[in-house]
Amino acid sequence: MTTAIQTKHEVIEAFIKESLPTYQQLAIDIHEHPEVSNYEVYSSQVLIDQLKKEGFEVTKDVAGHHTGFDARYKSEKAGPTLSFLAEYDALPGIGHACGHNLFGNYSALAASALKQVIDETGGEIRVYGTPGEEGGENGSSKASFVREGFFDDVDAALCVHPGHRYAKTSTGLANDPVDIKFYGVASHAAGAPEKGVNALEAVIQVFNSINALRLHLPKDVNIHGIITNGGVAANVVPDFASARFYLRAANRATLNDVYAKVENIVKAAALATGATYEFGLFQNSVDDIIVTDAFDEVFFSHAQAAGVPADEIVEVKKQSLGSSDVGNVSQVIPTIQPTVSISDDYIAGHSIEFKAAARSPKGLNSIGIAAELLAKTALDLIEQPELLATIKEEHQASLAKGN
Repeated sequence: MTTAIQTKHEVIEAFIKESLPTYQQLAIDIHEHPEVSNYEVYSSQVLIDQLKKEGFEVTKDVAGHHTGFDARYKSEKAGPTLSFLAEYDALPGIGHACGHNLFGNYSALAASALKQVIDETGGEIRVYGTPGEEGGENGSSKASFVREGFFDDVDAALCVHPGHRYAKTSTGLANDPVDIKFYGVASHAAGAPEKGVNALEAVIQVFNSINALRLHLPKDVNIHGIITNGGVAANVVPDFASARFYLRAANRATLNDVYAKVENIVKAAALATGATYEFGLFQNSVDDIIVTDAFDEVFFSHAQAAGVPADEIVEVKKQSLGSSDVGNVSQVIPTIQPTVSISDDYIAGHSIEFKAAARSPKGLNSIGIAAELLAKTALDLIEQPELLATIKEEHQASLAKGN
């Protein structure tokens, strides 16, 4: 409870300062135990245990994701419901080269700091543990949270991503991750080739046809893929072959059209070779991010107080050429995902340098900065209903306009 001398901002700041060493250790712990999508058992439990200590009621195994969780604290006073999004998955092989060991702690500490004043302000705080942002087995779980109705009664969602510079939320690309499988007939490649149906030839035709299609697609479309199975022996006609592609575009409507074109290519390759086929998503589809500028402005209005140097903030909003399932959330409610700096020098995402920065002194100190900005932004939405209403209106306008 705040006093006449101690403001809510001061309560939040004091809590973060006192709690920061704990959350820094949690971030190091997660960094040392990297787990990929659908296997973040250790990482999710680290955050769950801490949120329980902070007084949140936590439900595990939610939205069809056994490493997902839903943590809640509700004031007895009426007010908006705000959700902090937590990520904690690592990349295959390289580990936490996207900094999700920090990401989850940003949200957990922010929610816990806001909880110190929520009984006075009213409202409800949630932390959604969303596995597999990097994709992979049962990946891009925010789409599942949206589909299962976890955001139906939420007013706004907040999260922060570590990066090289401080920057506003970027739009990102919609992404449909697809698997293509062809089934043919095996035969001796020299002795009886006429009796075989070559599944690999169908895959090769898909690659060639997609390369031809690129010339006739909008500039924002990006298609890239690999062959995941091309046969077992050179003297055997492959009876099975497969490929995996990411189909990306600046908006969902364009991507739906691209998806249909690629599916027609797959059908044509099957018809040309005599193979049968399977085509479809191997994980959740990802939507483009709808940016609500007024929401980001609230976030960065607290930058100076949090000690963020003005010259480190990128003023120009950039188009991200990557994809994030934060986009799925942004399609239904106002959502922010700005970035905070974890390195003085440029670092590329998904690199060894980024992995090192994610547990560097600046990276670990970013937990306190991100949590303070998130908590104060959420407090503004709770205490200023007209501000929340404005953000909702702008979000609807941005959604109607599209990317």
